[in-house]
Amino acid sequence: MLLHTPTPLALGDLTALTRDVAAEVRAGVHPVHVDPDRRWYRLLRNDAYVDVWLISWATEQAAELHDHAGSLGAMTVVSGSLVEQRWTGHELRSRRVRPGRGLGFPLGHVHDVGNPDVEPAVSVHAYSPPLTAMSYYAVDPGARLRRTRSVLVDSAP
Repeated sequence: MLLHTPTPLALGDLTALTRDVAAEVRAGVHPVHVDPDRRWYRLLRNDAYVDVWLISWATEQAAELHDHAGSLGAMTVVSGSLVEQRWTGHELRSRRVRPGRGLGFPLGHVHDVGNPDVEPAVSVHAYSPPLTAMSYYAVDPGARLRRTRSVLVDSAP
């Protein structure tokens, strides 16, 4: 008996999906809450192919340096702006992501996302196949990436 494994969405499709959902958020379809003490998030969609998360970021909130295990990912900023620090293989490189802009995350992408600004930020994230695990990392002296822990994902990005 052959088992059917759903085909993951392509990075371009994930990015388009996050842009579409971001437009819904801007139109008020999905309410957003900003918690000053911890990142707020809501799972908007979860099926065999993709999960979609709505996340708010108060000042100084960040995700921590991580990967998405075997999932491709994408994000679009709805409001505010976020800074992504991504591992290039020998250093962390930063880029600011402004409202309406999106990023795709290929397999093996290690990054941190955070809000260094006073104004809260809101973003939409999608993963395909849905997230099952994430690993977290530290950058050691000599520019070495070291995994600090891995966690199974059941309800949080």
